Amino acid sequence: MPKLGVNIDHIASVRELRKGIEPDPVLAAIICEAEGVDSIVVHLREDRRHIKEKDLYLLKKIVKTKLNLEMSIAPDIVEIACKVRPDQATLVPEKRKELTTEGGLDVLANFKKLKKVIEKLKNAGIIISLFIDPDKKQIDAAQKLGVKMIELHTGRYAEAKNEKEQDKYFKELKEAVYYAKKKGLTVNAGHGLNYYNVSRIARIEGIEELNIGYSIICRAVLVGLAQAVREMKRLVHG
Repeated sequence: MPKLGVNIDHIASVRELRKGIEPDPVLAAIICEAEGVDSIVVHLREDRRHIKEKDLYLLKKIVKTKLNLEMSIAPDIVEIACKVRPDQATLVPEKRKELTTEGGLDVLANFKKLKKVIEKLKNAGIIISLFIDPDKKQIDAAQKLGVKMIELHTGRYAEAKNEKEQDKYFKELKEAVYYAKKKGLTVNAGHGLNYYNVSRIARIEGIEELNIGYSIICRAVLVGLAQAVREMKRLVHG
C-alpha cells in the first residue's frame, strides 16, 4: 500500500489569479496533514508562477510529515533549497512555457550537472529523488549518480487515449518499478494521476509513494480539501 503525497501548488495558482493572500497553501498543508497524508509536495518554479520563497520557508516550519520540494537544477533554486533544507528534493526538468512538467528528467544528458547539484544537496542533508521516465537507461543513470530514490513519470499512462494504450504504458511502469527495485532504489510515482486512473497504479507492488496534486485540488473546489484528500486516500490505500 503506497503512501500519499499531496502537491499543493495549485492552491497557490488560485491565489496568484488575483495576486492576493488567499487561498493559503500553508493552511492547505495543515488540512492535508490533519487528514493523514504522508508528505506535502511543492514546486518552486524559476518563474515563481505559484509557490513563492515565503511559502516554502513557512512550510518548512509547519510541515510535520515530510516536505518534498520539486525543483530544477538552476543555481538560484539550488541555493534556496540548501538554505531551506526540505526533507526531500525531487529534481525535475523545467521549461518556462510549459503548463506543467512535460516529461521525466534526462539524467543521461545532464549527468555532470546533476552530479554537482546532488553533491550540494547531500551536503545540506537533503534526501534526493530524480523524476524520470520509466526507462531502464534513465534508471541505470540515476543509480550511477548515487541517488537512492526515483519518482517515475506516470504521464503517458494517465494521458492514454484508449484502453490498449493505457495497458501498454501500465506494463511499462510495472516493469520499470520491478527493474528499479532490483537495483535497490526506492520508487515513487506521479503525474496526471486522478480519481479514475490511480487505483491500478496503487496496486503495483514496490511503489512506495504516489504524489498527486492537480486532481485533488480540482476535487476540493467541489467538496472541500479534507473530503478530497479522504477520497484519494481510500483509492490509494485500497
